[in-house]
Amino acid sequence: MSKANELIGTALEALAQEDQAAFDSAAAFLADRDDADRVLVEAATRAISALWRDGWQPADVVRIAARRLTGWHGRAAADLIAWEMRAYPPAAVDERWREQLAGVEASVWWTGGYLAARQARDGAGAGRLVTVSGVLELLGVLTGLPRLEVLGPPPGAARRTVRARPHAVSEKTLTRVRALLAKAESTAYEAEAQTFTSAAQSLMAKYSIDAAMLEAQPGGGEAPAGIRVGIDAPYEQPKAVLLNLVAEANRCRVIWSQELGFATVLGFGADLSWVEMLFTSLLVQAQTALVNTGTKKHGSGRSRNKTFRQSFLSAFASRIGERLAEATAEAVAQESAGRGADLVPVLAAREQEVEQAVERMFPHLVSHAVRTSWDREGWVAGRTAADRASLGARDR
Repeated sequence: MSKANELIGTALEALAQEDQAAFDSAAAFLADRDDADRVLVEAATRAISALWRDGWQPADVVRIAARRLTGWHGRAAADLIAWEMRAYPPAAVDERWREQLAGVEASVWWTGGYLAARQARDGAGAGRLVTVSGVLELLGVLTGLPRLEVLGPPPGAARRTVRARPHAVSEKTLTRVRALLAKAESTAYEAEAQTFTSAAQSLMAKYSIDAAMLEAQPGGGEAPAGIRVGIDAPYEQPKAVLLNLVAEANRCRVIWSQELGFATVLGFGADLSWVEMLFTSLLVQAQTALVNTGTKKHGSGRSRNKTFRQSFLSAFASRIGERLAEATAEAVAQESAGRGADLVPVLAAREQEVEQAVERMFPHLVSHAVRTSWDREGWVAGRTAADRASLGARDR
């Protein structure tokens, strides 16, 4: 083992033991070495490769780095992920991975040594020791993460194929849906938001039910899949509840990993796409309503507090769940009448497949009761905002 690797080991051990003096000493000695850049990047590359084998994906790694450390560490994680990903031919990288890499802006933007380039990009005050210490801190997080459930092929194992299923949601359709939701979120007029979101919901509802009917025929065979959705602070609990209610209405299941800052959503492809997009859109609508309501003052002149906001978001999620359940039942009834066939058994069978996937992937799953702070005014305001929120075509 080289001296540089020994210093990295010493620094990581000091981090684990919360020995700041020992960490600072090891980092300082490492920063003085000419081979620090090469050895640190190699160590990070090995750690990232190991994470792929343990079920982690690019967005997960960047999110946990920023969550446990700082935004700087999240950006450094994206840089080092981009460096590690050079080892794989594009055809051997799953499509969702490519989307995540673009989402976290992972790219090899530097030439020469990474430490010097990162230091230069960070500007004045970012000395070499600061940069070395930051990468060591990031390495400490990356080497201490738990194994996750594998949701798709790791880089190098994916095989790009032409989608043969006629019910696969096309990128063109998803682009249209995203554009409609963006308009719904940006307009100040509730009627316009309703129109835009209704159009998006109509598109995705059609794909979801078409997929269910096609899978029920001979030659079907799509299996439930999984995605991870970030649940960010503040007010993580009501956000997780909102995601769960959106997922349930679309025949998906949610497993929340609170300490890791994300939830795993299991379901069929078309449903997963819509759950992720609808959840994001509703968060934007909830945040807008919360800002408009929560910035007001109590009669006493005090600003509305955390309890008010927590209650607001909890009530928003609760009411959205009620509306989604009602709207879903209505949509299934209308589609059954229009097709001259009872869709309930077909959709119930798909839900059962998702439940079986949950049992296989999370055999030791434990449920906990959700407890939240209570503020009557916040709860009433949240339900009112949920009644005004746009859900889509099912919300007639």
